Amino acid sequence: MKEATGELNSTVIVVIAVSILAAFFYMVIWPMLKKNMDQNSKCSDAWCEKCTDPAGCQMVVCHYGDNDNTIMCPWKG
Repeated sequence: MKEATGELNSTVIVVIAVSILAAFFYMVIWPMLKKNMDQNSKCSDAWCEKCTDPAGCQMVVCHYGDNDNTIMCPWKG
C-alpha cells in the first residue's frame, strides 16, 4: 500500500509541475511570441520609407493598411 501511495504522490507532483509550466508558457511566453510574430508579419506586409542616414539605419518608419498606420521596422536594405 505504501508503494501505491508513493506513486500517487509522484504522479500528483508531476501533474502540478506540468500545470505550472503550461500556465507560465500561456501567460508569459506566448504573449511575447505572439506580439513578435504580429510585428514581423506587419513589417513584411508594409512599405517602408527609404533610409536617409549615410551611416545606415537600424529602424525605419513603415506604413501598412489603408488607414495609414505607421510602425517601426528593421531596415532590410
